[in-house]
Amino acid sequence: MSDARRITDQFFFANTGMDPDRVTKLVTSALRQADGGELYLQRVMEKSSAFSDGRLVSSAPPSLDQGFGFRFISGESASYAHSSDLSEASIKKLSSTTKAIRNYSPSTGRVAVPSTSIILPSYYTENNPLDDVSDADRIKMLEEINEYARAADSRVIQVSASLASSWDVVTIIRHDGKRFDDVRPMSQVSVSLIVKDGDRKEQGSASVGKRMTLTNIFADHSWKSLVDKALHQATTNLRAMPAPSGDLPVVLGNGWAAVMLHESVGHGLEGDAARKGASVYAGMVGQKVASDIVTIIDQGNIGDERGSLHFDDEGMPTQKTTLIENGTLQGYMQDSVSARIMGVAPTGNGRRERYNYQPMTRMTTTYMAPGESDPAEIIASVKDGIYAVQFAGGQVDTVSGDYVFAPTLAFRIRDGKVAEPIKNAVLTGNGPQSMRQVEMVGNDLELGTTGMCGKAGQSVPVGVGQPTVKMRGIKVGGSQPS
Repeated sequence: MSDARRITDQFFFANTGMDPDRVTKLVTSALRQADGGELYLQRVMEKSSAFSDGRLVSSAPPSLDQGFGFRFISGESASYAHSSDLSEASIKKLSSTTKAIRNYSPSTGRVAVPSTSIILPSYYTENNPLDDVSDADRIKMLEEINEYARAADSRVIQVSASLASSWDVVTIIRHDGKRFDDVRPMSQVSVSLIVKDGDRKEQGSASVGKRMTLTNIFADHSWKSLVDKALHQATTNLRAMPAPSGDLPVVLGNGWAAVMLHESVGHGLEGDAARKGASVYAGMVGQKVASDIVTIIDQGNIGDERGSLHFDDEGMPTQKTTLIENGTLQGYMQDSVSARIMGVAPTGNGRRERYNYQPMTRMTTTYMAPGESDPAEIIASVKDGIYAVQFAGGQVDTVSGDYVFAPTLAFRIRDGKVAEPIKNAVLTGNGPQSMRQVEMVGNDLELGTTGMCGKAGQSVPVGVGQPTVKMRGIKVGGSQPS
Protein backbone atom coordinates (compact mmCIF):
# COMPACT_ATOMS: atom_id res chain seq x y z
CA MET A 1 0.00 0.00 0.00
CA SER A 2 1.35 3.43 -0.91
CA ASP A 3 1.90 6.16 1.68
CA ALA A 4 -0.83 8.20 -0.04
CA ARG A 5 -3.32 5.31 0.33
CA ARG A 6 -2.46 4.93 4.01
CA ILE A 7 -2.98 8.66 4.61
CA THR A 8 -6.28 8.84 2.71
CA ASP A 9 -7.55 5.65 4.35
CA GLN A 10 -6.91 7.25 7.72
CA PHE A 11 -8.66 10.57 7.03
CA PHE A 12 -11.54 9.46 4.79
CA PHE A 13 -12.36 6.02 6.15
CA ALA A 14 -10.81 5.18 9.53
CA ASN A 15 -11.63 8.61 11.01
CA THR A 16 -15.16 8.72 9.54
CA GLY A 17 -16.28 5.11 9.93
CA MET A 18 -16.89 4.74 6.19
CA ASP A 19 -15.94 1.49 4.48
CA PRO A 20 -13.95 1.98 1.22
CA ASP A 21 -15.44 -1.08 -0.49
CA ARG A 22 -19.01 -0.03 0.30
CA VAL A 23 -18.32 3.50 -0.88
CA THR A 24 -16.81 2.23 -4.15
CA LYS A 25 -19.86 0.04 -4.81
CA LEU A 26 -22.11 2.98 -4.01
CA VAL A 27 -20.29 5.13 -6.58
CA THR A 28 -20.27 2.56 -9.39
CA SER A 29 -23.93 1.72 -8.78
CA ALA A 30 -25.01 5.36 -8.80
CA LEU A 31 -23.05 6.07 -12.00
CA ARG A 32 -23.97 2.85 -13.87
CA GLN A 33 -26.21 4.73 -16.31
CA ALA A 34 -24.07 7.87 -16.46
CA ASP A 35 -21.67 8.87 -19.20
CA GLY A 36 -19.08 9.47 -16.50
CA GLY A 37 -18.52 11.02 -13.12
CA GLU A 38 -16.73 10.55 -9.84
CA LEU A 39 -16.70 10.90 -6.08
CA TYR A 40 -14.12 13.46 -5.01
CA LEU A 41 -13.03 13.35 -1.35
CA GLN A 42 -10.79 16.15 -0.09
CA ARG A 43 -9.14 17.38 3.10
CA VAL A 44 -7.15 20.63 2.99
CA MET A 45 -5.01 22.14 5.73
CA GLU A 46 -3.49 25.60 5.25
CA LYS A 47 -1.24 27.87 7.29
CA SER A 48 0.36 31.24 6.55
CA SER A 49 2.49 33.76 8.39
CA ALA A 50 3.16 37.34 7.28
CA PHE A 51 5.64 39.97 8.43
CA SER A 52 5.52 43.66 7.49
CA ASP A 53 6.95 46.93 8.78
CA GLY A 54 9.11 45.14 11.31
CA ARG A 55 6.35 43.16 12.98
CA LEU A 56 4.36 39.96 12.63
CA VAL A 57 0.98 40.87 11.13
CA SER A 58 -0.53 37.43 10.65
CA SER A 59 0.09 34.01 12.17
CA ALA A 60 -3.13 32.09 12.75
CA PRO A 61 -3.57 28.40 13.61
CA PRO A 62 -3.90 26.09 10.61
CA SER A 63 -7.27 26.10 8.85
CA LEU A 64 -9.05 22.88 7.89
CA ASP A 65 -11.65 22.25 5.21
CA GLN A 66 -12.91 18.84 4.18
CA GLY A 67 -15.81 17.35 2.28
CA PHE A 68 -16.78 15.64 -0.94
CA GLY A 69 -18.28 16.33 -4.33
CA PHE A 70 -20.32 13.91 -6.45
CA ARG A 71 -20.72 14.36 -10.21
CA PHE A 72 -23.10 12.59 -12.60
CA ILE A 73 -22.19 13.29 -16.25
CA SER A 74 -24.84 12.95 -18.92
CA GLY A 75 -24.48 14.25 -22.43
CA GLU A 76 -22.68 17.58 -22.55
CA SER A 77 -23.57 18.57 -19.02
CA ALA A 78 -23.45 17.27 -15.49
CA SER A 79 -25.24 17.51 -12.19
CA TYR A 80 -23.08 18.14 -9.15
CA ALA A 81 -23.60 18.12 -5.41
CA HIS A 82 -21.21 18.61 -2.52
CA SER A 83 -21.18 18.43 1.25
CA SER A 84 -18.82 18.84 4.19
CA ASP A 85 -20.43 15.78 5.84
CA LEU A 86 -18.06 12.88 5.22
CA SER A 87 -20.44 9.95 5.71
CA GLU A 88 -21.81 7.11 3.63
CA ALA A 89 -25.35 8.35 4.21
CA SER A 90 -24.51 11.80 2.84
CA ILE A 91 -22.70 10.37 -0.19
CA LYS A 92 -25.63 8.05 -0.93
CA LYS A 93 -28.13 10.88 -0.63
CA LEU A 94 -26.25 13.26 -2.92
CA SER A 95 -25.45 10.55 -5.46
CA SER A 96 -29.21 9.87 -5.74
CA THR A 97 -29.89 13.58 -6.08
CA THR A 98 -27.44 14.04 -8.94
CA LYS A 99 -28.79 10.96 -10.72
CA ALA A 100 -32.36 12.23 -10.47
CA ILE A 101 -31.39 15.61 -11.93
CA ARG A 102 -29.70 14.05 -14.99
CA ASN A 103 -32.12 11.13 -15.41
CA TYR A 104 -33.76 12.51 -18.54
CA SER A 105 -30.71 13.98 -20.25
CA PRO A 106 -29.64 12.23 -23.49
CA SER A 107 -26.52 10.08 -23.30
CA THR A 108 -23.61 10.66 -25.68
CA GLY A 109 -21.42 7.72 -24.66
CA ARG A 110 -19.22 6.79 -21.73
CA VAL A 111 -16.18 8.84 -20.76
CA ALA A 112 -13.05 7.18 -22.09
CA VAL A 113 -10.70 6.06 -19.31
CA PRO A 114 -7.46 4.05 -19.42
CA SER A 115 -8.39 0.37 -19.60
CA THR A 116 -5.12 -0.99 -18.25
CA SER A 117 -3.79 -0.93 -14.71
CA ILE A 118 -2.28 2.44 -13.89
CA ILE A 119 0.97 2.71 -11.94
CA LEU A 120 1.76 6.33 -11.23
CA PRO A 121 5.30 7.52 -10.48
CA SER A 122 5.94 9.81 -7.53
CA TYR A 123 6.65 13.41 -8.54
CA TYR A 124 6.64 15.11 -5.14
CA THR A 125 6.80 14.43 -1.41
CA GLU A 126 3.82 13.36 0.70
CA ASN A 127 5.20 15.09 3.82
CA ASN A 128 3.03 17.69 5.49
CA PRO A 129 4.65 21.15 5.04
CA LEU A 130 2.65 22.51 7.98
CA ASP A 131 4.61 20.28 10.35
CA ASP A 132 8.21 20.69 9.21
CA VAL A 133 8.82 24.22 10.55
CA SER A 134 7.71 25.35 14.00
CA ASP A 135 5.86 28.60 14.58
CA ALA A 136 8.92 30.03 16.30
CA ASP A 137 11.17 29.13 13.36
CA ARG A 138 8.67 30.63 10.90
CA ILE A 139 8.82 33.92 12.78
CA LYS A 140 12.62 33.72 12.92
CA MET A 141 12.77 33.21 9.13
CA LEU A 142 10.58 36.25 8.53
CA GLU A 143 12.64 38.38 10.90
CA GLU A 144 15.85 37.34 9.13
CA ILE A 145 14.38 38.28 5.76
CA ASN A 146 13.42 41.71 7.12
CA GLU A 147 16.85 42.33 8.68
CA TYR A 148 18.76 41.18 5.58
CA ALA A 149 16.72 43.35 3.23
CA ARG A 150 17.12 46.48 5.33
CA ALA A 151 20.85 45.91 5.75
CA ALA A 152 21.34 45.27 2.03
CA ASP A 153 20.35 48.80 0.97
CA SER A 154 19.76 51.90 3.07
CA ARG A 155 17.02 53.00 0.66
CA VAL A 156 14.71 50.18 1.76
CA ILE A 157 11.85 51.72 3.73
CA GLN A 158 9.42 48.80 3.89
CA VAL A 159 9.75 45.02 3.84
CA SER A 160 6.92 42.50 3.66
CA ALA A 161 7.42 38.76 3.65
CA SER A 162 5.18 35.74 3.97
CA LEU A 163 5.37 31.97 4.31
CA ALA A 164 2.44 29.84 3.20
CA SER A 165 1.91 26.08 3.32
CA SER A 166 -0.91 23.73 2.41
CA TRP A 167 -1.48 19.98 2.56
CA ASP A 168 -4.15 18.69 0.21
CA VAL A 169 -5.29 15.07 0.71
CA VAL A 170 -7.45 13.69 -2.11
CA THR A 171 -9.24 10.44 -2.99
CA ILE A 172 -11.10 10.05 -6.27
CA ILE A 173 -13.32 7.07 -7.04
CA ARG A 174 -14.27 7.11 -10.72
CA HIS A 175 -17.38 5.76 -12.40
CA ASP A 176 -15.38 2.68 -13.49
CA GLY A 177 -14.55 1.85 -9.86
CA LYS A 178 -10.87 2.81 -10.06
CA ARG A 179 -9.60 4.68 -7.00
CA PHE A 180 -6.83 7.29 -6.96
CA ASP A 181 -5.20 8.66 -3.81
CA ASP A 182 -2.90 11.65 -3.65
CA VAL A 183 -1.27 13.88 -1.05
CA ARG A 184 -0.43 17.27 -2.54
CA PRO A 185 1.89 19.59 -0.58
CA MET A 186 2.53 23.24 -1.45
CA SER A 187 4.89 25.78 0.08
CA GLN A 188 5.53 29.37 -0.89
CA VAL A 189 7.92 32.12 0.19
CA SER A 190 7.20 35.70 -0.92
CA VAL A 191 9.13 38.92 -0.45
CA SER A 192 8.05 42.46 -1.32
CA LEU A 193 9.86 45.68 -0.53
CA ILE A 194 9.76 49.40 -1.21
CA VAL A 195 12.79 51.61 -1.75
CA LYS A 196 12.97 55.40 -1.67
CA ASP A 197 15.48 57.78 -3.18
CA GLY A 198 14.57 61.43 -2.75
CA ASP A 199 10.93 61.82 -3.68
CA ARG A 200 10.84 58.65 -5.77
CA LYS A 201 9.57 55.31 -4.48
CA GLU A 202 9.61 51.94 -6.25
CA GLN A 203 8.51 48.44 -5.34
CA GLY A 204 10.09 45.07 -6.03
CA SER A 205 8.90 41.54 -5.34
CA ALA A 206 9.99 37.94 -5.71
CA SER A 207 8.60 34.58 -4.66
CA VAL A 208 8.97 30.85 -5.09
CA GLY A 209 6.30 28.17 -4.78
CA LYS A 210 6.77 24.41 -5.09
CA ARG A 211 5.15 21.10 -4.15
CA MET A 212 7.59 20.59 -1.30
CA THR A 213 8.06 21.44 2.36
CA LEU A 214 9.27 24.84 3.57
CA THR A 215 12.52 23.24 4.71
CA ASN A 216 13.20 22.04 1.17
CA ILE A 217 12.15 25.39 -0.30
CA PHE A 218 14.76 27.12 1.84
CA ALA A 219 17.36 24.48 1.01
CA ASP A 220 16.82 24.71 -2.76
CA HIS A 221 15.95 28.41 -3.09
CA SER A 222 17.85 30.72 -0.76
CA TRP A 223 15.60 33.38 0.69
CA LYS A 224 18.53 35.74 0.28
CA SER A 225 18.33 35.31 -3.49
CA LEU A 226 14.63 36.24 -3.33
CA VAL A 227 15.43 39.42 -1.41
CA ASP A 228 18.23 40.23 -3.85
CA LYS A 229 15.87 39.74 -6.80
CA ALA A 230 13.19 41.98 -5.29
CA LEU A 231 15.78 44.60 -4.41
CA HIS A 232 17.21 44.52 -7.92
CA GLN A 233 13.79 45.16 -9.43
CA ALA A 234 13.02 48.05 -7.08
CA THR A 235 16.40 49.81 -7.30
CA THR A 236 16.54 49.36 -11.07
CA ASN A 237 13.17 51.06 -11.43
CA LEU A 238 14.43 53.98 -9.33
CA ARG A 239 16.44 55.04 -12.36
CA ALA A 240 13.95 53.94 -15.00
CA MET A 241 13.08 56.34 -17.80
CA PRO A 242 9.64 56.76 -19.41
CA ALA A 243 8.89 53.97 -21.87
CA PRO A 244 8.91 54.66 -25.61
CA SER A 245 5.90 54.04 -27.82
CA GLY A 246 5.51 52.55 -31.27
CA ASP A 247 5.93 49.28 -33.17
CA LEU A 248 9.18 47.94 -31.74
CA PRO A 249 10.68 44.47 -31.61
CA VAL A 250 10.19 43.00 -28.13
CA VAL A 251 12.43 40.50 -26.39
CA LEU A 252 10.70 38.63 -23.56
CA GLY A 253 12.91 37.34 -20.78
CA ASN A 254 12.93 33.68 -19.79
CA GLY A 255 10.86 32.33 -16.92
CA TRP A 256 8.13 34.52 -15.43
CA ALA A 257 7.61 36.51 -18.64
CA ALA A 258 5.74 33.40 -19.83
CA VAL A 259 2.68 34.70 -17.96
CA MET A 260 2.02 36.49 -21.25
CA LEU A 261 2.12 33.15 -23.09
CA HIS A 262 -0.13 31.56 -20.46
CA GLU A 263 -2.79 34.24 -20.79
CA SER A 264 -2.67 35.16 -24.47
CA VAL A 265 -2.25 31.63 -25.89
CA GLY A 266 -2.75 29.02 -23.16
CA HIS A 267 -6.39 29.74 -22.34
CA GLY A 268 -7.29 29.57 -26.02
CA LEU A 269 -5.87 26.04 -26.16
CA GLU A 270 -8.19 24.67 -23.45
CA GLY A 271 -10.57 22.14 -24.96
CA ASP A 272 -13.79 23.45 -23.43
CA ALA A 273 -13.19 26.89 -24.93
CA ALA A 274 -12.31 25.38 -28.31
CA ARG A 275 -15.38 23.11 -28.55
CA LYS A 276 -17.70 25.99 -27.61
CA GLY A 277 -16.17 28.30 -30.23
CA ALA A 278 -14.92 30.62 -27.48
CA SER A 279 -11.30 30.42 -28.63
CA VAL A 280 -9.46 31.96 -31.53
CA TYR A 281 -7.91 28.50 -32.03
CA ALA A 282 -11.25 26.68 -32.40
CA GLY A 283 -11.32 24.27 -35.35
CA MET A 284 -7.69 24.88 -36.30
CA VAL A 285 -6.06 21.53 -35.46
CA GLY A 286 -3.50 20.73 -38.15
CA GLN A 287 -3.21 24.36 -39.22
CA LYS A 288 -0.28 26.73 -38.91
CA VAL A 289 -0.88 29.01 -35.92
CA ALA A 290 2.63 30.12 -34.98
CA SER A 291 6.17 30.55 -36.26
CA ASP A 292 8.02 27.38 -37.32
CA ILE A 293 10.32 27.71 -34.29
CA VAL A 294 7.47 27.76 -31.74
CA THR A 295 6.52 24.62 -29.79
CA ILE A 296 4.15 24.98 -26.83
CA ILE A 297 3.58 22.26 -24.25
CA ASP A 298 1.37 21.74 -21.22
CA GLN A 299 2.85 19.24 -18.79
CA GLY A 300 1.41 18.15 -15.47
CA ASN A 301 4.10 15.67 -14.45
CA ILE A 302 7.22 17.81 -13.99
CA GLY A 303 8.55 16.82 -10.58
CA ASP A 304 7.66 19.22 -7.80
CA GLU A 305 6.64 22.14 -10.03
CA ARG A 306 3.70 24.18 -8.76
CA GLY A 307 1.36 22.99 -11.51
CA SER A 308 2.24 19.30 -11.21
CA LEU A 309 -0.22 16.58 -10.16
CA HIS A 310 0.02 12.81 -10.12
CA PHE A 311 -3.46 12.77 -11.65
CA ASP A 312 -6.02 15.45 -12.32
CA ASP A 313 -9.22 16.03 -10.33
CA GLU A 314 -11.14 13.50 -12.43
CA GLY A 315 -8.67 10.68 -11.75
CA MET A 316 -6.90 10.95 -15.10
CA PRO A 317 -3.09 10.64 -15.03
CA THR A 318 -1.32 13.85 -15.99
CA GLN A 319 0.99 13.88 -18.98
CA LYS A 320 3.07 15.93 -21.40
CA THR A 321 0.76 17.34 -24.07
CA THR A 322 2.25 19.03 -27.10
CA LEU A 323 -0.26 21.69 -28.13
CA ILE A 324 1.67 23.47 -30.88
CA GLU A 325 4.62 21.79 -32.57
CA ASN A 326 6.87 23.72 -34.93
CA GLY A 327 4.06 26.22 -35.39
CA THR A 328 1.28 23.70 -36.15
CA LEU A 329 -1.66 23.20 -33.78
CA GLN A 330 -1.65 19.55 -32.66
CA GLY A 331 -4.62 19.60 -30.29
CA TYR A 332 -6.01 21.01 -27.07
CA MET A 333 -5.84 20.37 -23.35
CA GLN A 334 -8.81 18.18 -22.45
CA ASP A 335 -10.89 17.23 -19.45
CA SER A 336 -12.98 14.06 -19.78
CA VAL A 337 -16.20 15.80 -20.89
CA SER A 338 -14.68 17.91 -23.67
CA ALA A 339 -12.52 14.98 -24.78
CA ARG A 340 -15.55 12.70 -25.17
CA ILE A 341 -17.54 15.30 -27.08
CA MET A 342 -14.61 16.10 -29.38
CA GLY A 343 -13.78 12.41 -29.90
CA VAL A 344 -10.26 12.52 -28.46
CA ALA A 345 -8.50 11.19 -25.36
CA PRO A 346 -8.40 13.14 -22.07
CA THR A 347 -5.05 14.78 -21.35
CA GLY A 348 -5.25 14.97 -17.55
CA ASN A 349 -6.31 18.62 -17.48
CA GLY A 350 -9.56 18.35 -15.52
CA ARG A 351 -9.00 20.52 -12.44
CA ARG A 352 -11.07 22.11 -9.68
CA GLU A 353 -10.34 24.61 -6.94
CA ARG A 354 -11.88 22.49 -4.19
CA TYR A 355 -14.46 19.74 -3.56
CA ASN A 356 -17.36 22.19 -3.80
CA TYR A 357 -16.54 22.94 -7.46
CA GLN A 358 -16.89 20.88 -10.62
CA PRO A 359 -13.73 20.18 -12.61
CA MET A 360 -13.10 21.93 -15.92
CA THR A 361 -10.29 22.09 -18.46
CA ARG A 362 -7.33 23.90 -16.88
CA MET A 363 -3.63 24.34 -17.52
CA THR A 364 -0.95 22.70 -15.34
CA THR A 365 2.55 23.94 -16.34
CA THR A 366 2.41 25.56 -19.77
CA TYR A 367 5.65 26.51 -21.47
CA MET A 368 7.39 27.23 -24.75
CA ALA A 369 10.05 24.67 -25.58
CA PRO A 370 13.65 25.90 -25.86
CA GLY A 371 15.10 26.84 -29.22
CA GLU A 372 18.62 27.09 -30.57
CA SER A 373 19.55 30.76 -30.08
CA ASP A 374 21.86 32.06 -27.39
CA PRO A 375 20.12 34.79 -25.31
CA ALA A 376 23.02 37.18 -25.92
CA GLU A 377 22.63 36.58 -29.64
CA ILE A 378 18.94 37.49 -29.40
CA ILE A 379 19.67 40.80 -27.66
CA ALA A 380 22.47 41.56 -30.14
CA SER A 381 20.05 41.14 -33.07
CA VAL A 382 17.90 44.10 -31.95
CA LYS A 383 18.97 47.60 -32.97
CA ASP A 384 16.17 49.39 -31.13
CA GLY A 385 13.58 47.59 -29.04
CA ILE A 386 12.31 46.53 -25.63
CA TYR A 387 13.54 43.83 -23.26
CA ALA A 388 10.65 42.86 -20.94
CA VAL A 389 11.85 40.72 -18.06
CA GLN A 390 9.05 40.55 -15.47
CA PHE A 391 5.28 41.01 -15.56
CA ALA A 392 2.57 41.48 -12.98
CA GLY A 393 -0.23 40.11 -15.19
CA GLY A 394 -2.52 41.34 -17.92
CA GLN A 395 -5.86 41.05 -19.69
CA VAL A 396 -6.77 38.77 -22.59
CA ASP A 397 -9.85 38.17 -24.74
CA THR A 398 -9.68 34.43 -25.46
CA VAL A 399 -12.17 34.72 -28.33
CA SER A 400 -10.13 37.28 -30.29
CA GLY A 401 -6.72 36.64 -28.74
CA ASP A 402 -6.17 40.35 -28.05
CA TYR A 403 -4.08 41.12 -24.97
CA VAL A 404 -2.74 43.96 -22.83
CA PHE A 405 0.25 43.46 -20.51
CA ALA A 406 2.37 45.77 -18.36
CA PRO A 407 5.99 44.78 -17.55
CA THR A 408 7.21 45.45 -14.01
CA LEU A 409 10.87 45.25 -15.08
CA ALA A 410 11.89 46.27 -18.59
CA PHE A 411 14.79 47.82 -20.47
CA ARG A 412 15.46 49.62 -23.73
CA ILE A 413 17.66 47.78 -26.22
CA ARG A 414 19.99 50.05 -28.18
CA ASP A 415 22.40 48.82 -30.85
CA GLY A 416 22.22 45.24 -29.64
CA LYS A 417 22.86 46.01 -25.98
CA VAL A 418 20.62 46.23 -22.91
CA ALA A 419 20.47 49.95 -22.09
CA GLU A 420 18.49 52.05 -19.60
CA PRO A 421 15.56 50.63 -17.62
CA ILE A 422 12.11 51.87 -18.59
CA LYS A 423 8.79 51.96 -16.77
CA ASN A 424 5.08 52.39 -17.45
CA ALA A 425 5.27 50.43 -20.70
CA VAL A 426 2.09 48.79 -21.96
CA LEU A 427 2.33 45.93 -24.46
CA THR A 428 -0.70 45.27 -26.67
CA GLY A 429 -1.18 42.76 -29.42
CA ASN A 430 -2.89 39.57 -30.51
CA GLY A 431 -1.71 36.19 -29.22
CA PRO A 432 -1.90 34.19 -32.47
CA GLN A 433 -0.44 37.07 -34.49
CA SER A 434 2.41 37.50 -32.03
CA MET A 435 3.13 33.76 -32.12
CA ARG A 436 3.39 33.95 -35.90
CA GLN A 437 5.96 36.71 -35.59
CA VAL A 438 8.34 34.98 -33.20
CA GLU A 439 11.76 35.46 -34.81
CA MET A 440 14.15 33.84 -32.34
CA VAL A 441 13.77 31.37 -29.44
CA GLY A 442 16.51 31.01 -26.84
CA ASN A 443 18.05 27.88 -25.37
CA ASP A 444 17.54 29.06 -21.78
CA LEU A 445 14.14 27.62 -20.78
CA GLU A 446 13.20 28.46 -17.20
CA LEU A 447 10.11 27.21 -15.36
CA GLY A 448 8.49 28.48 -12.23
CA THR A 449 5.89 30.81 -10.82
CA THR A 450 3.78 31.35 -7.74
CA GLY A 451 0.78 32.29 -9.82
CA MET A 452 -2.84 31.30 -9.42
CA CYS A 453 -4.89 30.92 -12.59
CA GLY A 454 -8.47 32.14 -12.48
CA LYS A 455 -11.27 30.80 -14.68
CA ALA A 456 -15.04 30.78 -14.21
CA GLY A 457 -14.70 31.76 -10.57
CA GLN A 458 -12.14 29.07 -9.71
CA SER A 459 -8.43 29.52 -8.94
CA VAL A 460 -5.80 26.77 -9.17
CA PRO A 461 -1.99 26.84 -8.88
CA VAL A 462 -0.17 26.68 -12.20
CA GLY A 463 3.33 26.87 -13.60
CA VAL A 464 4.64 28.78 -16.59
CA GLY A 465 7.92 28.89 -18.43
CA GLN A 466 9.74 29.92 -21.56
CA PRO A 467 13.20 30.70 -22.91
CA THR A 468 14.19 34.19 -24.06
CA VAL A 469 11.98 35.02 -27.06
CA LYS A 470 12.18 37.74 -29.73
CA MET A 471 8.97 38.72 -31.50
CA ARG A 472 7.34 41.47 -33.49
CA GLY A 473 3.69 42.39 -33.79
CA ILE A 474 3.51 44.01 -30.35
CA LYS A 475 2.66 47.64 -29.90
CA VAL A 476 4.56 49.37 -27.14
CA GLY A 477 2.63 52.09 -25.38
CA GLY A 478 4.66 54.66 -23.48
CA SER A 479 4.94 58.37 -22.91
CA GLN A 480 7.96 58.93 -25.16
CA PRO A 481 8.16 58.59 -28.96
CA SER A 482 10.36 55.74 -30.17
